[in-house]
Amino acid sequence: MSDTHVVLHAPLGLVEAELPLDRAPHEALVTAVLAWKDPNLAPRDYEQIALQLTGHARAVAADVRRLAAALPKSDGRSAFAEVVLREADGRLSDPLKGTARCVQSRARLVRALYTRLDRLAEPAPTAT
Repeated sequence: MSDTHVVLHAPLGLVEAELPLDRAPHEALVTAVLAWKDPNLAPRDYEQIALQLTGHARAVAADVRRLAAALPKSDGRSAFAEVVLREADGRLSDPLKGTARCVQSRARLVRALYTRLDRLAEPAPTAT
């Protein structure tokens, strides 16, 4: 294995837009992490799981941003998306720690982003 890596720079997010989310395994990871009682893992293991969830949270947040931006200004769902995205940006800027609490926080964030993504993907409610 090499000690080198490639950094992918896509400031316009075009790469993310073309890659579908690998949702099922990440949702399974979120479910497992949130079910932890006392996992007693090594700090490095927690860090690796947190890194995985952080990367996925960023990808889901990018999808939420794209869907919210495509909504008409009169659609209130975009305002809720902005609240979730501000919260996500704040939480994702926190440094990772090798703790179960950090990993579970990232798991809750992924779950919240998927909830918002699903609501944005639904047809707009009709006014009655």
